[in-house]
Amino acid sequence: MLVRLRLIGQMEAWTFTSESVMPTGRKTRALLAVLALSSPRPVLRSKLAELLWSRRPDEQARASLRQEIHRLSEAMAPVGGQLLIVNRDHLMLRPGTAWIDVEEVLRATPDRPGALSLLDGDLLEDLDGVDPAFDAWLAGERERLLDRARVLAEQLLHEQTDSDAVIAAAQQVLAIDRAHEGAWRALMRAYAARGERGMAIQAYERCRGVLADQLDANPSEETQRVAAEIRAAAPVSRSVPQAPVLVPTRPDVRLMLRAPPRQEAHHEARAEPRAEARAHVPRGGARVGVLPLQLIGTSAAESHLSTGLADEITSALARFRWMFLVSSSSLARFALQTRDETAIRRAFNIDFLLDGSVQRVPDRLRVALRLLDLRAGNQVVWSRRFDCETSDLLSLQDEVAAEVVAQIDPEILLIEAQRLTARPPADVTAYELMLRALPLLARLDREQFMHAGDLLRQAIALEPDYAAAHAWYAFWHIFLFGQAWTSDPTAVMAEAGRLANRAITLDPQDARGLTIAGHVRAFLHRRLREAVSLHERALTVNPNLVMAWALSAAAFAYLGDFDEAEKRMRRYKKLSPLDPHAFFYDGVFILVALLRHDHEEAARIGRAVSEMNPAFSTACKPYLAALGHLGWAEETAQVRQRLLSIEPDFSIARFLAANPCERAEDRLHYAAGLRLAGVPEG
Repeated sequence: MLVRLRLIGQMEAWTFTSESVMPTGRKTRALLAVLALSSPRPVLRSKLAELLWSRRPDEQARASLRQEIHRLSEAMAPVGGQLLIVNRDHLMLRPGTAWIDVEEVLRATPDRPGALSLLDGDLLEDLDGVDPAFDAWLAGERERLLDRARVLAEQLLHEQTDSDAVIAAAQQVLAIDRAHEGAWRALMRAYAARGERGMAIQAYERCRGVLADQLDANPSEETQRVAAEIRAAAPVSRSVPQAPVLVPTRPDVRLMLRAPPRQEAHHEARAEPRAEARAHVPRGGARVGVLPLQLIGTSAAESHLSTGLADEITSALARFRWMFLVSSSSLARFALQTRDETAIRRAFNIDFLLDGSVQRVPDRLRVALRLLDLRAGNQVVWSRRFDCETSDLLSLQDEVAAEVVAQIDPEILLIEAQRLTARPPADVTAYELMLRALPLLARLDREQFMHAGDLLRQAIALEPDYAAAHAWYAFWHIFLFGQAWTSDPTAVMAEAGRLANRAITLDPQDARGLTIAGHVRAFLHRRLREAVSLHERALTVNPNLVMAWALSAAAFAYLGDFDEAEKRMRRYKKLSPLDPHAFFYDGVFILVALLRHDHEEAARIGRAVSEMNPAFSTACKPYLAALGHLGWAEETAQVRQRLLSIEPDFSIARFLAANPCERAEDRLHYAAGLRLAGVPEG
């Protein structure tokens, strides 16, 4: 084996020496994916050209294919020419040279079912919209994979008799098909057989919510009867009924790009409208759609930007674990007709819609985008205009998409949190508890901050396997330590580490969880190289996550690599120049300027950061040290007073014990500035 190919979820390609050989272009990745899913069979060049360039004449399609073959060969250079077999008529992966996760799932058996755990996302979830022919092919491949996994999971469920084993097997089926009523009933009966009537009733409520959300339908009469028996504490049979054979339904695998809700009923559910049930459905994230852009005065060569930009933005948003995306191709008919936002919300149950235009102006293209909150009367909640050179349209798409998603991610989070805060806190889900906590955490008012910790703790108690809640609770502990709001910093450091590790164990593909774990390693535990590794992994998973760029910059600053730290901070600022968490991230700029001995610059940035959030003590410290070196007595006294009002026991000794900088000269220069600023020694 030369290469490991991950096609389920975000596509990845690694050599067995852990070197990424992932092609950068979407068409190149799609070419590799087709070869992998066809392996060990060869694929005709004519079929590849038709799949990837169905709208082009044959000659152009074949020429484009030749270019992509060359790019794929370049990407695979670390394994030499041993992976690809290319001849005049067809392409293929050389048998025995690649480990492919899909192959493992398809080869799974009841005796060896472990590969089902690989189904943690949609097949090639970042490649929707490459080409209409490719989309149709991909839909078939997704159905083939999930049909096979569903049949195996049902067989495993049918074979179980012990309650614990039934629960595990039913959960496996539901991970593949959340609307599988046979699995829900098995889960309810198994919980009841263990004497956990509350868990059984909760399973029924979740089943009811899923069916209402996906199918606008009620549970079947049989499922309702089982629930009624459990509520009445009537005896429930310990035997598990055979899982019914399913008419294949669209799976609801986490983080897939969602198609519009299917209107036909589930094989067991009655197709009764259930608009009122939606209020009871636990929400795991915002539902977002990206409408193909309007073209104004563009040339034929630029016509692809309408769908191309929408596809790139949709794919980039899909990397954020808490969003659910409707593919832009599903919205295309509205782009060609009325662009009626109300009709779009009614058809797809979308919360936020990104819309805009591409306009030709002299010597450049103008891309204007706006984000609409469809639940607030189509209110515009974010807008941005990009004026772009037209020499490289593909780079234009990449850069615009990157900046758009980096900016609307925190915007949507904030809106979701504000909406929840305005509602009574009754029957909240773990997701809603987490969202309520985030604004309180960022305000750094001590009382509200402690309440945020309580909310995150409740979220984890409600859903112990919720990775995002663990990650944000670890982040809360970072602030608890940094603000010195704890009498037991050692215990806080340990708990932050435990929570961060648990978060990335529960969801190793969550970029935010990975980068928070990296900051725990760096800021609290001083394990800087481990931190850098986690940050790099986060940026591989989601290169547009602003938090990962800023926190990785902090790790490099602690290591003394100031050039790399500044490079990453510039990337963060380009992606999100007005980020709502800039008070936290921009502290790295202060630290780098201080340790470069550019004290006036450190003071200037410190002043600006303090205006954004005066209560953030971590940014006060390098600002105060810079003022100490400058000898500016009046400003120094003001900042020292503010810092000591937040951390009354702050001293040089406490600073040296907690500071994560690796180089002794950096720590000593920092401490010298604090000493000159009047910070007590011990």
